[in-house]
Amino acid sequence: MKKITCDSCRALCCKLEVALIDDSDDAVPSEFTEKAFDGPIVMQRESDGYCKALNRSTFLCTIYDLRPFLCRDYQAGDDDCLEERKALPAPFLTK
Repeated sequence: MKKITCDSCRALCCKLEVALIDDSDDAVPSEFTEKAFDGPIVMQRESDGYCKALNRSTFLCTIYDLRPFLCRDYQAGDDDCLEERKALPAPFLTK
């Protein structure tokens, strides 16, 4: 089985909703956030479903040093990551 790394993915986690945590040290620039319908401040997503802070050419975060706690805490290969990968065909998972 191929080792799960961010280098073998097309930023699937960047399609997940990311709520900012008020009591954390989240310092995301406001142009990348919005108030969700149900109240929390979340990362904005574009029409393709990806986070607004994701560079579509490189599939790298443009605010990596300022990314939200939930993004920093997300681990390649953990249960959430593997669940997201299940739904997509293998060619999507390569660079």
